[in-house]
Amino acid sequence: MSEIAGELARVKGAFAQPTLTLLHQRQAPVVITIFRTAFGRNNNPIPTARLHTQVEEHLAAIRLAGEQDVPTGSGREICQRWMRGQWLVRSLDEAGHEVYALTSHAQQALELVKNLARDRATLSEHRVATILGTVRRFNSEANPDRTARVTILNEEIARLRAERDRLVDGGDLAGATEDYMLEGFTELLSLISALPSDFARVEERFATIRAEILAAFRAEDRPAGEVIDDYLARADALMTATHEGRAFEGAFALLRDDALVTQLREDLTALLEHPLSDGILSDADRAELRGTVRLVRDGLDRVLAQRSRVTATLKEYIVSHDAARDRELEQTLRQVEAELMTWMATTGPRATHDVALLPARAGVEHLRERFHDPADDVLPDRISTPDPALAPPVSLQELVAQGGPRLATLRERLDAATTSLLPVASLGALFDELEPSLRRPVEIFGLLHLAADREWRAEQSVEPFEAVRPDGSRRTFAVPRTPLPDPDLDPTQHPTQHPTQHPTQHPTEKHA
Repeated sequence: MSEIAGELARVKGAFAQPTLTLLHQRQAPVVITIFRTAFGRNNNPIPTARLHTQVEEHLAAIRLAGEQDVPTGSGREICQRWMRGQWLVRSLDEAGHEVYALTSHAQQALELVKNLARDRATLSEHRVATILGTVRRFNSEANPDRTARVTILNEEIARLRAERDRLVDGGDLAGATEDYMLEGFTELLSLISALPSDFARVEERFATIRAEILAAFRAEDRPAGEVIDDYLARADALMTATHEGRAFEGAFALLRDDALVTQLREDLTALLEHPLSDGILSDADRAELRGTVRLVRDGLDRVLAQRSRVTATLKEYIVSHDAARDRELEQTLRQVEAELMTWMATTGPRATHDVALLPARAGVEHLRERFHDPADDVLPDRISTPDPALAPPVSLQELVAQGGPRLATLRERLDAATTSLLPVASLGALFDELEPSLRRPVEIFGLLHLAADREWRAEQSVEPFEAVRPDGSRRTFAVPRTPLPDPDLDPTQHPTQHPTQHPTQHPTEKHA
C-alpha cells in the first residue's frame, strides 16, 4: 500500500469515529446545543424520563427560535437514536434507576466545539515559553543520562535562585501583560475542558472490561480453580494492564496528596484574583476554573464506581460457582443467554422472535416408571355429625355479653344525660358513670355511633375510656373527646369542635 493510500485509510478511520459522525451531520449544532444545555460541563447523569422531557422542551424552544432542521420524534425515540450513534449511554445509578450520560465521543465533540467557539490567541511569547518549559521539564524527567539530568536541574536551580535574589534585593517586578494572561487562561481552560472526556474514556474502558468478563464467564468450560486464579489475577492487574488504567492510577495518586490539592486551589484562587482577570474571564469561565477540583473528584468517583462494578462481577461469579455449573441444563441455559446477548446487540429494543415453548420432539433415553398403587385411591374418612348433646352449654347472658353494643340502652342513657340538670361534659364522662355491664369495649363504638347520628363532632384532644370486659379485665382506650351539648342552649346549636374530626374515629388502646 502506498503512503497516500495508507494515509487515506487512517483518515477514513478517523471520520468513522462517533465524534466526527456527530459533528458531520446536518443537525450537529442542535444536538451539541442540547447536550451542552442538559448535561453541562460535568456530564452529570440524568434520569431517563427527565432527559426525554428536556429534549422535547429544548426542541420546542429551538423551533420557536426559527430553526427548521431539528430532530423529529419523541424524546425517547431521539435519545435511542443518539444511543445507537454512541453519543449517549444508558446505565443504572447507585439507587438502581436508569440514567443517561454522555459518552467520551460526545464529550470530545463538545470540547472541540467549545474550543472553536472560544477566542483563540495567535502565536505569542506565552505559548512559545510554555512549549519550551514543557520540553525542558519532559527532558529532565525522561533523559536516561544521569549527568544530563543533574546538569538540567542545576541550571534550573541557579536560574530560580538568581530570580529569587533579584526580587529580594528590590529588583523590578515585571507584571504580566493582558495578552500573556489571555493566552494562559485560554490554554488552562482548554486543558480543564478535556478532563470530562478523559474520565469518560476510562469509565467506558472499565465497562468494556466488565462486558468481556461476563462474556468469558458465560463461555467458561475450565475447572473452577483455574477460573478463580485467572480472574483474580486479572482483577489485581486491572489498573495496570491498559493504557487508560495506568493513566487513571497516575491521576489518582496525585490527587490523593492533600497538599497538592490545596496548592491547586490556592493557585487557581490567585489567578482568579489577578487584576487583569476581570477583563478576560467571563462568569462561565470563572465558574469552570473554580470548580476544577470538584470536576476532577466527580470524575474519579464515577471511574471508581465503574471499577467497583467490575470487582462485584468477579465476586458474584466466583461465589456462585459450584460443581452444578457442569450440568447439561446449566450449560444449555448459558448458551441460550450468550446467544440472546448476541441477538440483542444487533437488534432494536422492540424486536421480537418467535420461540417455541417446547421442542417439536424430545429425545428421552429412559422414562421413570411408577406402577399404580391402590392405596393412593382410598377415599378419606367421612365427616361425622357431632352429637348436639355433647356441645358445651351456653347461657343467654354469656351470649349477650359477647355481642355487639346495646344501642337501645345506650340511647336511653344518652337522652337522660342530655336532659339532666347536671349534664356530663363529654362521652368519656358519661361512659365512666355507666355500670360495668355497659362499659364493654364494644359499647365505646355504640356511643360514637349514636353521637355521629346526632352530628356531634369530636375535638382534637383525646380522653380516656376505661372499659370492663366480660371476664372482668380492664382496658383503657384513648378516644377523641366528644363534648355533649348544653341542654340550656338552643338544641340546634352544636358545641364548637374541630371540623376535621369525627366521632366515628376508631379508639386507640392506651395502656393495659
